Amino acid sequence: METHDDGGSKVIGQLKFLTVVDRLKGVIRRNYLADGARLENSAEHSWHIALMANILAEYSNSKIDLARVTLMLLAHDVVEVEAGDAYAYDDQAQSERKFKERKAAEAIFGTLPRDQREVWFQLWNEFEEFKTAESRFAQAVDHFLPILQNFLI
Repeated sequence: METHDDGGSKVIGQLKFLTVVDRLKGVIRRNYLADGARLENSAEHSWHIALMANILAEYSNSKIDLARVTLMLLAHDVVEVEAGDAYAYDDQAQSERKFKERKAAEAIFGTLPRDQREVWFQLWNEFEEFKTAESRFAQAVDHFLPILQNFLI
C-alpha cells in the first residue's frame, strides 16, 4: 500500500479529503432551487453544474475536454468548506474571496496524497485563472445556473 507524505497510508488521506468535502452539503448558498422551495447547498450546486456542463457542452464556443470541465467544476467549490460561499453582491466578501479560497484550496487539497493533491489543486487553479477553453466554459456554466434558477422561481 502506498504511503502518504506523513507516513500514513494513501487511502487515509483520500478518505480524509472525502470526509472534509462532505461538509459542502452544509454550505448554504444564496440562490434558491428552481422550484423556490429552499436555498441550495454547495454540494447540490456542484452536482448540478457538472451535469449541466455535460448536457450543454455542444454550446461551448471552443472544442473542450468535457471530462476536464467536469472535474474542474467538481473541484472549484470545494474551497467553500473553509472559505464559505462569497455572495456575488457582497463587496467585502468578494474583496477577501481570492485570498480565503486559495488558503482553503491549499489546506483541503493538501489532505490528498501528493499526486492527487497536485492534480486537484491544478484543476481548481485553472478554473480560477480563466485562461483555457475548459475554464471559460466551466465558469459560464457556473454563472448560468443561478440565473436559470432565479428565472424559474
